Amino acid sequence: MEPANLQDGEPPNFWSRNKLSIVILLTGLILIGVGVLGFKVFEFQDGPKVEILGKADMELGSESGRAKEEVNKLIVEAAGEVTKPGVYQLPEGSRVDDLLTAAGGLSANADREWMQKNINLAAKLVDGGKIYIPELKIEVDSQGQGAKDSQVQETKININTASIAELDKLWGIGEATAKKIIEARPYQKIEELLEKKIVKSNVWEQIKDKITVY
Repeated sequence: MEPANLQDGEPPNFWSRNKLSIVILLTGLILIGVGVLGFKVFEFQDGPKVEILGKADMELGSESGRAKEEVNKLIVEAAGEVTKPGVYQLPEGSRVDDLLTAAGGLSANADREWMQKNINLAAKLVDGGKIYIPELKIEVDSQGQGAKDSQVQETKININTASIAELDKLWGIGEATAKKIIEARPYQKIEELLEKKIVKSNVWEQIKDKITVY
């Protein structure tokens, strides 16, 4: 049997034979593209947000940082017979010993015996607190002569404030060693002269009862 002849004798074109398949394919591609675009938009909206801080916000943050720093500081007063009475700002956790050192130690008229009995150098400072060192009382005897605590006490040399000339008066301390002592200030205790190897043990034994850090 011979195949039937097509109209006008022309074969069917590609579009005519595949019209439905092409439409379905294009529709599918469009739907896929819309889905991908929608996912990207959703992901962008849910991503990390960047906030632009204004000048007011930056100033507020700066003030907050300063406030936090001030919270970690102690404002305390050293009064009475100290070398430099006044109000001091010290790190949180500082001790009475730190405050007296900052104030330059005790003055020559300080009642050291009273201080040793009543002041705990290891006690922690409290913000707004005050340490007062009284003056050594002077008693007058029957001859009208004044004496401190009924006897003349030898004034110790403060290694935190003494000059080269004052340190040079100590046994075994020359000008060179005096300069070393000054360069290594401040001292929390007199034993640091040995610990820092500023003086030798034989010199230390001769001067330990004649020096102080207050």
